[in-house]
Amino acid sequence: MEIWKESQLNHLAHTQEINTAYRIALNFVRNLGYKFCGFSVTSNSVGADASTVNLNNFPHEWNVQYEKNNVTQIDPVIAHCNHSTLPVLWSEELFSRTPWLWQLLQQQGLQHGWSQGIHDEETGLRSILSLARSHCPISAYELYEHLGFSVFISRHLHALALAMHPEKPARPQAPPLSRRELEVLKLSADGKTAYEIARILSLSERTVNFHVHRAIEKFGVNNKIAAVIAAARSGAI
Repeated sequence: MEIWKESQLNHLAHTQEINTAYRIALNFVRNLGYKFCGFSVTSNSVGADASTVNLNNFPHEWNVQYEKNNVTQIDPVIAHCNHSTLPVLWSEELFSRTPWLWQLLQQQGLQHGWSQGIHDEETGLRSILSLARSHCPISAYELYEHLGFSVFISRHLHALALAMHPEKPARPQAPPLSRRELEVLKLSADGKTAYEIARILSLSERTVNFHVHRAIEKFGVNNKIAAVIAAARSGAI
């Protein structure tokens, strides 16, 4: 590894403040040949903020239009990175369902770019590091040549973002539920009555109520609704 790369990455690794770390990362990727660098963290947890961290040096007009049009909901780069940790090259084909967004990228000098996702299953956080420039297409060789740097940078920034994120409360452990108890609770969560559940599972209504009562006892709650809520909070359903 070239001395300047090792020096800057070492500096980055010892930086514990995310904004400072981002600036070091930006300087590093500029030396690699990229003008723009963006790092964002989102959460897939229900009720969480849509974006917990968003650092970039993208053109002002791009950021304005992105926020104004709520692009996070339709951005194919985000869609890819939320489901895969493989890098993705920006291309007209990738943006085929949002051609206006592809055109906006071209207009704002973000013609050539790629993104890398980091997943944190424990917290539900997703990080995306994006590198872009206005000149010279990015080859597959260049992408994979720089992939190690991208992963190193994104993981360090992700760790710093995680330190800023409120600690997630421990999920309550679900008591051991039988297969039938789980089926009954899932159908109850869908709004099915005992009569409807009995018909779906080919059981008697009395048997369905028995399974509901057993689940209520196991969760230590007072009624079916509370049992369904407890099962959902524990991840059982």
